Amino acid sequence: MKVSIIGAGTMGMMYAHNIAKIKGVQPAGVCDVDRERAERAAQLCQTSAYTSLEDLLAQEQPDVVCVCLPTHLHKDIVMTLAAKGIHIICEKPIALNLEDAREMQAACDQHGVRLFIGHVVRFFPNYRDAAQKVKDGVIGEAGVAHLKRFGSFPQGSDGWYHDRAKSGGVIMDLMIHDIDYARAIFGEVESVYAAISRSDQMEYAQVTLKFKNKRIATLSGYWGYPGPFTTEFEIAGEKGIIRFNSNETLSLNVKVQSKDQDLGERVQVPRSPMMYDPYYYELAHFIQCIREGTTPIVSAEDACKAVAIALAAEQSAELGKPVNMEVFS
Repeated sequence: MKVSIIGAGTMGMMYAHNIAKIKGVQPAGVCDVDRERAERAAQLCQTSAYTSLEDLLAQEQPDVVCVCLPTHLHKDIVMTLAAKGIHIICEKPIALNLEDAREMQAACDQHGVRLFIGHVVRFFPNYRDAAQKVKDGVIGEAGVAHLKRFGSFPQGSDGWYHDRAKSGGVIMDLMIHDIDYARAIFGEVESVYAAISRSDQMEYAQVTLKFKNKRIATLSGYWGYPGPFTTEFEIAGEKGIIRFNSNETLSLNVKVQSKDQDLGERVQVPRSPMMYDPYYYELAHFIQCIREGTTPIVSAEDACKAVAIALAAEQSAELGKPVNMEVFS
């Protein structure tokens, strides 16, 4: 299977690092308007560099293209690739508004191509293990979750992250990881309540999701954090709690109530040494879905719903009151 990459920034380089490692995949060109960046990524996966998508498509004739461009450029590229019958792996978020996201989804369906969106958190081992433990009832019926994602203010090549019309801001670009994950655990969202604080150097958002099954998740996202990139989550049920902090442990910490001890039993689920990173597993999974025609762990529909929730959060922050998700259905 011939796989190309368009966009050789941070994520494009991550894809280039992993793509040649996938069995049966042939790297088929890297495209970026910056030739130096394109050549650097192409060298990483031992393929050719291009500055024109048309030239790449004509010369390489890929089966799949990985779209690693700024969010505001996703739609036009996806629509072009879909019309040419090329499968697409696109970085998150799928689009900046729900109308564009749905058009992209419909175009891929119309032309019979697969559209995968890179909500990679589903492939991180600690998050995946926690989701499985919730599903298995290890902490009983999980009802409350809190998720945090803090990092420095990202620096795009042309400062596009600072332009909310291009990036969507901290909720759409960063917190959307945890929006997708919370929905994967608890199901469909009923209402959203949010607040945002921002300046030229930071943007902080606090979002509460109320789910149709009465579960609650609170999410915090922070651009401009002065410390190391940090992710945390707590998921609580009537029998215990699952906790993770990326700065404290590489293991998943599960505390389950014990009938014999007041403090309960501490169960460590170790993170096994990983031969590959989560981006590799995500790409390999999407490639497998194309080969076998199977349903992905995270679908284009999931990606559309994550965008809808992010937009509801933005509207809630603007209005200063909860927003019902029916408005975005």
